[in-house]
Amino acid sequence: MSSDSTSLARRASMRHRTKQEFVYETLREAIMRCELGPGRRLVIDELARQLEVSAIPVREALQLLQSEGLVTNVPHVGATVSPVSRESIDEVFTIMEGLEIVATRSAALRMTEDGAAALEEIAAAMDEALGTGRNDEWADLNSRFHLAISRLSAMPMLHEMTERVLSRWHRIRRYYFKGVLVHRIPQAQEEHRALLEAMKSKDFVTLERMVKQHNQGARLAYADYLQGQSE
Repeated sequence: MSSDSTSLARRASMRHRTKQEFVYETLREAIMRCELGPGRRLVIDELARQLEVSAIPVREALQLLQSEGLVTNVPHVGATVSPVSRESIDEVFTIMEGLEIVATRSAALRMTEDGAAALEEIAAAMDEALGTGRNDEWADLNSRFHLAISRLSAMPMLHEMTERVLSRWHRIRRYYFKGVLVHRIPQAQEEHRALLEAMKSKDFVTLERMVKQHNQGARLAYADYLQGQSE
């Protein structure tokens, strides 16, 4: 049995709600974690056997994933995991920039000593992970940092949207981990520190500038890498 099959089978024991929801969430997580990589064929009968369900919930789940842009139907091939395209990368960081301009300003206005301490604790853990080369841990803490900011904004809808965009970023960063993220971490961490200081001091001009620099810098790093791969 392949590692992908083993991973999917392991989740078969974690069923909850309807079979369709179980299949959808299992496949979505596997796609986001790049356990099912871009271009991977998704054969309904094979997936149904691995997940111990009938073909119907698998077909329904694939339709939902297709509506999210995570699955593509290729003529004469069938369903495949959608590629991580330049357009999808641009979309993630453009949306994230807009969300964070609002989130960081709102969080800064509501900043308490406890809120600042919570962000400082995450940033310190990120510093340590960076210093010891624990890049996967840094990436997970990065998500915690951005989610903590969106939570401090006291805007539930914004927080939910941030979670969704970060889940898309997780797929991008895993797929391009060695090519892009590892090289960008030191600069990104400097930007996190600058963001945190601007929030504490309520320096809204610097804050917006740093949010734009952070997201546009990430987008440019991926664009440069993709350009290099195509040459």
